[in-house]
Amino acid sequence: MGVPHIPNPSEPSGQDPATWSRRGILAALGAVPAAVVLTGCSGSADASATTEASASASAKAARARQAVVTVTPADGTRHADFATPVEVTVTDGTLASVTVTGGDGSVLAGTLDAARTKWTSSGNPYSGTTYKVSAQVTDAAAHTATFTTASPSATFVGYFTPEADSTSGVGMPVSINFTEAVTDRAAVQKAITVTAEPAVEVVGHWFSDTRLDFRPETYWAAGTKITLGLRLKDVEGADGVYGTQSKDVTFHIGREQISTVDLAAKTMTVRRGGATTATYPVSGGDAEHTTWSGIMVISERFKQTRMESSTVGLGDEYDISDVPHAQRLTTSGTFVHGNYWASTSVFGSTNTSHGCVGLHDTKGANDTSVPGYKFYDSSMLGDVVIVRNSGEVTVDPANGLNGWNLSWADWKTGSAL
Repeated sequence: MGVPHIPNPSEPSGQDPATWSRRGILAALGAVPAAVVLTGCSGSADASATTEASASASAKAARARQAVVTVTPADGTRHADFATPVEVTVTDGTLASVTVTGGDGSVLAGTLDAARTKWTSSGNPYSGTTYKVSAQVTDAAAHTATFTTASPSATFVGYFTPEADSTSGVGMPVSINFTEAVTDRAAVQKAITVTAEPAVEVVGHWFSDTRLDFRPETYWAAGTKITLGLRLKDVEGADGVYGTQSKDVTFHIGREQISTVDLAAKTMTVRRGGATTATYPVSGGDAEHTTWSGIMVISERFKQTRMESSTVGLGDEYDISDVPHAQRLTTSGTFVHGNYWASTSVFGSTNTSHGCVGLHDTKGANDTSVPGYKFYDSSMLGDVVIVRNSGEVTVDPANGLNGWNLSWADWKTGSAL
């Protein structure tokens, strides 16, 4: 076989190609396939890597195309149900994370199932709120949705006593009055907490469909801090009627003052922190208008107030526009108050009132030397006044803030939990 001559600048001048040795020719021929083989190996490795990367990208793209995210409530819903949890599901994929954020910046917590294909909120969304959902699918772009929950057509609130940040006596219960009748007492009571520092067991008692009180077994300890937690928002208290409040408030208990009225002896003994600080002569209800007996709590205080008999079912027997130092003990109209219109000889000797407990006082409520002023000045809301030997039955526990007249066992039977 002939080999064509390829000019080579390196050839010695005048050398005849015909004189090349066979070994040299074979060596030259052998060099070409070697170079080809090396080039072929390098090209095969690059092609393999490119093929694998392309296949991986194709697989991810296929997974991204196959993954379908579903949000409940659906994207764009404007009156979504707020009484059920939010759900996010994915088919042909897995959820890396889900975030549900309210319009106020709050985040709705939730959990993924073991397969990471379903996320469920731990609680329900709030009513009347816009939420944004961001669901991240593994190896795919995030899926987003927005919905707004409906607002309830009927609502209720709970008005509480005592006032936030106030200081009261040791007998003050936490009393909540609802604006609508509650039929699901358990759901409402579960949404309300009352805690004390120092800690003590506090139990709720329903006096009616609109009133729920909380108290410990015995009077609060002096200096106690009480926290009321209301989580009533979107709690269904009755069919189609939802709560609106979500807040915490605190109260404080001041010093202990317990006063005992003995209407046989016609005296009031005031004890503070266990020590007697004063004894006053009093006049209670007469034989036709006996004073309630039992444990009562001061629920309102007035330096001066009008008292009119018609408001308590006694016709036109009296109408006094400026009763001094009046402190309410019952909703039905029992007060402990100053009295300037009766003779000073009445106090300590005769029960002459229409059911209230009276102390000697002067018109105008400014005389600091009289018992009416002194007792009022030493008292605060939540102080305990105990009436004995009045000739009357024990006051109804619901008549004022007077649940202390129930035993602890009877109190606990009024709880819905």
